[in-house]
Amino acid sequence: MSVLRAVLVTLFSLAVSLAAAQEDYDVVIRGGRLIDGTGNPWFRADVGIRGERIVRIGDLSDATAGRIIDASGLTVTPGFIDPHTHALRGIFDVPTAESALLQGVTTLTEGNDGSSPFPIDAHYREIEALGISPNWSVFVGQGTVRQLVIGSEDRPATPAELERMQSMIAEAMEQGALGISTGLFYVPGSFTPTEEIVALSRVAASYGGIYISHMREEAAQLLESVRETIQIGEQADIPVQITHHKVIGVENWGKSVESLQLVDQARARGIDVTIDQYPYTASQTGITALIPQWAQEGGTRQMIARLDSPETRPTIKNAVVEKILFDRGGGDPRNVFISRSAWDRSIEGKNLAQLAEERGLEPTPENAAEVVFDIVRGGGATAVYHAIGPDDVDRIMRHPATAIGSDGPLGVFGVGAPHPRQYGTFARVLGYYARERGVISLEQAVRKMTSQSAQRLGFHDRGLLAEGFYADIAVFDADEVGDRATFENPHQYAVGMKFVLVNGTPVVENGAHTGKRPGKVLYGPGYSGN
Repeated sequence: MSVLRAVLVTLFSLAVSLAAAQEDYDVVIRGGRLIDGTGNPWFRADVGIRGERIVRIGDLSDATAGRIIDASGLTVTPGFIDPHTHALRGIFDVPTAESALLQGVTTLTEGNDGSSPFPIDAHYREIEALGISPNWSVFVGQGTVRQLVIGSEDRPATPAELERMQSMIAEAMEQGALGISTGLFYVPGSFTPTEEIVALSRVAASYGGIYISHMREEAAQLLESVRETIQIGEQADIPVQITHHKVIGVENWGKSVESLQLVDQARARGIDVTIDQYPYTASQTGITALIPQWAQEGGTRQMIARLDSPETRPTIKNAVVEKILFDRGGGDPRNVFISRSAWDRSIEGKNLAQLAEERGLEPTPENAAEVVFDIVRGGGATAVYHAIGPDDVDRIMRHPATAIGSDGPLGVFGVGAPHPRQYGTFARVLGYYARERGVISLEQAVRKMTSQSAQRLGFHDRGLLAEGFYADIAVFDADEVGDRATFENPHQYAVGMKFVLVNGTPVVENGAHTGKRPGKVLYGPGYSGN
């Protein structure tokens, strides 16, 4: 009996395999409204997928498939591409990347703000060995390279050091980096002269890479920083992306009118400058963003020594007070919230005014500066800063050169009090900015999340619903899609995303992650394949 049963099972398996071989497609997404990523109006069509790619778009009502996804009443778009993340913080904890995929994000890019893994090939091998749900690609960080060669010293590179850094950039590009990133607001990038950045960027340009930059300043010196970024692109002959473009500090609100004019003027004279943005009026970075860069030279130990020195402490304190009043503090210590502190979880979710009051102090900027010093001494922290102009967010979003990016890590559910952008960026644009407020149309929003970043990053077979392209696809309810994460309660997944496919494999079905990990490493333009 057992032999007969085995024979029957074998015959059944063969029959199933034969039937599958005779089916037209592996997956058909049927009956949806397609927004193809070009910015064109939606149209109704079916999508046929074989293996990892889209092979047919049209009327497939009579086609057979191993899997039919009913998209009636739903919107079908390319999977979203995030051109700026810090997802290295989280990917090894949550390789399924729910916080991104439940927004429809199918590709993540790391190595931004001048900080990256190095060497690149070793990092890519770790990602491939891990197996992740989204696609993955990285920039090489100028700050990382400078730190490895020079450290955190405030000086130009010697000719020998510059040559070594150029060699490291070349190595990273050959190993598959997308281009070079800078974080000129952060140590040690802040100590880098413009001409040194140009010299390094020329190397990335020679491999077809781009230059993506967290500029030196996004507050009072915003326009000077935009000019420098454009200058680097022009002198290095490299495409430039001004990343997470925003205007910080109440007294600076409105300056996006001029910053966008600078972008338009540069493009008009042939400089390839673009932008990305996250849709929030608060930023997130280390608490040392309030400490002047000169005081951070030489690393944490020397910075703390300066905080404790009677000679330098008053000057640093005055600088912190200035930043609270006129920069990232938005004029009030209540605008600066601690989001993550590995050494003292009790301060997470509290603002500087509350922390001052817990110490028996009045919640003044001066006392808030003392709290900042205590946090730095204790081990540092990440903070959320409410100081970005809302009208500037709208204006930047409407600009045709602006793409959408999160600037966030992956959400490790329940850990810390993070910026909600890691759970909500893309869904927020679709729901709040496009559907509810009409700042941009749904078609424009999809373009800014898909083909615009694919083109900029050199992903020539992703970012569109087109025959021959990889089947990275999002299927959502346009009337429901939206963010739920807030600053008060950030650990909430986006809603409305019904199906997400990465390389043809469903990773989200009926709004829940499937556990599948079909993500690929997407190598940059200089990849040698060695």
